[in-house]
Amino acid sequence: MTDTIATTQTLKLVYFAWVRERVGLADETVTPPPGTTTIADLVRWLKSRDEGYQAAFDNEAIVRAAIDHRHVKPMASIAGAREIAFFPPMTGG
Repeated sequence: MTDTIATTQTLKLVYFAWVRERVGLADETVTPPPGTTTIADLVRWLKSRDEGYQAAFDNEAIVRAAIDHRHVKPMASIAGAREIAFFPPMTGG
């Protein structure tokens, strides 16, 4: 079974730029609740934790995610992930 997250899976979450400022942490280790299988599920759970997370992910469509240093879409599975990073869109220049 590869698409489900074990109830004891821990993940390192890393926050960048204004996502970090709103969450109030640069990184943390979490154990998501059972049923958290995708980035979107993880974001939904994070938003329920407190108002800082709610503010950071208020507009989910603009926050980007990477699993183990690879950019992913919101419906990407987090099964087997070790590190998930969240960051705002970047501009070139």
